[in-house]
Amino acid sequence: MPGRGRHSKIVRRLVIRPGGIGDCLLSLPAIEALRSDYLEVWVASQNVPLVRCADRVRSIAQTGLDWLGLPDREPPVSLIQLLRSFDSIVSWYGANRPEFRQAVSELGLPFQFLPALPTEPGLHAADYFLAQVGRGDLAGFPQLDCPRWQGGFAVIHPFSGSARKNWPLENFRALARWLEKLMPVAWCAGPQEPLADAVRIENLYELACWLAGARLYLGNDSGITHLAAAAGAPVVAIFLVTDPAVWAPRGERVRVVKGGDPADVMAAVTSLLACESLLPRQ
Repeated sequence: MPGRGRHSKIVRRLVIRPGGIGDCLLSLPAIEALRSDYLEVWVASQNVPLVRCADRVRSIAQTGLDWLGLPDREPPVSLIQLLRSFDSIVSWYGANRPEFRQAVSELGLPFQFLPALPTEPGLHAADYFLAQVGRGDLAGFPQLDCPRWQGGFAVIHPFSGSARKNWPLENFRALARWLEKLMPVAWCAGPQEPLADAVRIENLYELACWLAGARLYLGNDSGITHLAAAAGAPVVAIFLVTDPAVWAPRGERVRVVKGGDPADVMAAVTSLLACESLLPRQ
């Protein structure tokens, strides 16, 4: 992406990144690579606290962007004025919506559309997003600047955005009983996820900072698993249906278990949990 010359005007750039927690986190290295004199980022409402590199972060839902390109709907005048204030708009939003792209073109807005999902098998999503913005030379390791602390506990988050991705809850409970011989175990859940006595922290950055103190995090292929990895926690991620080569969380202390047979997954997870490198002494 072009920057500004010595005597050029200040460049105002907008980045629009829809999607879930994992999508946002895996895009963070690319978003950070797009920093300019002024950077504004629009994301899903829950992800607003996760973007720390921008001058301003807004919720997509609050901008009126969803109205643009809809038949028999007029987008807010304030939205068009705001979009016209940017010199560069890099958008993962609307890439597959022809009516949105047409509306943007007719308005003469400086959009560059990027496919929201990787298209190359085996290429990690974070690397793919970096390559999209011309910075494939950078390391695609999302990181959140959370204070480091030692809580000495394990965290289990047994959910995800799809039931197909979820390892059976009773298996997580069996692992919790084993882990409780080594350390306290805390369960983590989102606002709508049914789990008694679970820790629930709505602000995702605050949740990340709590996860940063975990001695171990265990979970499915989920946004919260990506969050734990970005916060620097030791992570064991269980992938049942998606390709970890593309979608695994990244981090020096991340381990991925891939499989479908519950017994095989259980054996692999317990083997990993026995590793001193993953469970350092407190």
